[in-house]
Amino acid sequence: MKGRLNKKVPLYTTIFPVTFWLILLVAIPLIYVLVLSFLTRLPNGRVDFVFTMANYKKLINPDYFHIYGISLFVSAVTTAICIVLSYPFAWFIAQGSERKKTLMMLLVIIPFWTNSLIRLYGWKTILGNEGVLNKVLLTLHLINEPIQMLYSLPAVILGMVYTLLPFMILPIYASVEKLDKTLLEAANDLGAKSIQSFLQISLPLTSPGIFAGSIMVFIPTLGYFFVSDLLGGGNTMMVGNLIKNQFYTAQNWPLGAALSIVLIIMTLLLVRIYTLMGGKLDDLGVAK
Repeated sequence: MKGRLNKKVPLYTTIFPVTFWLILLVAIPLIYVLVLSFLTRLPNGRVDFVFTMANYKKLINPDYFHIYGISLFVSAVTTAICIVLSYPFAWFIAQGSERKKTLMMLLVIIPFWTNSLIRLYGWKTILGNEGVLNKVLLTLHLINEPIQMLYSLPAVILGMVYTLLPFMILPIYASVEKLDKTLLEAANDLGAKSIQSFLQISLPLTSPGIFAGSIMVFIPTLGYFFVSDLLGGGNTMMVGNLIKNQFYTAQNWPLGAALSIVLIIMTLLLVRIYTLMGGKLDDLGVAK
């Protein structure tokens, strides 16, 4: 009986189920999208199995350059704001007691328990012309008429920051938590000022967490079309909206697939740069 319990389980019995589901749910859909990006769209919206590079050539259409520029701008600004807000917050959490850390991390994770669309609809009621914020400003006589805050680029950036902020806080917190505090104490004993200790010790040692968080914020910002739809009102067109429109409105699935492949390639490149800089895939939630 004891010999049966100590018998090692064959490795393939544990690897095969995981491999099967990864192939079924990840590899096959990606291969399908890749193949689809090289197919031809017929005038009636159907897809013809005639391979072509025309879909990728359309991506350099000057009409799309404005969308690319807006997308990169929103992603960059969102990432920068998330870094500025997340770093002090992550540092504050790391300096607290275990009970305080648990409570603060719970406050960061709680938003994940609520659907993003519901929370964004909440912002619509706050930013609208008849919303809470305008009513408060009017009551305090700070404005004479409602300010158009909704359906604008700042509203989209606000929604992106609100939705993706936890993705920046968590990796930065992980880096700050691993920081050797004795190095800061040594720098203080040697007469270094707080700003010097931060710029020369804390910031370089926690930069992997900042870069990991930047990837986890920058890439999703390009694809979160529902944020720009709800808070931008169609006035802010991003790459995610362009992909959605190709699939649902224009019925041009090959072009939408080509745009999706470009986003995937961009993600892989950023992850590769991150690993070359010494970052670990575990910090991104990617298994080796």
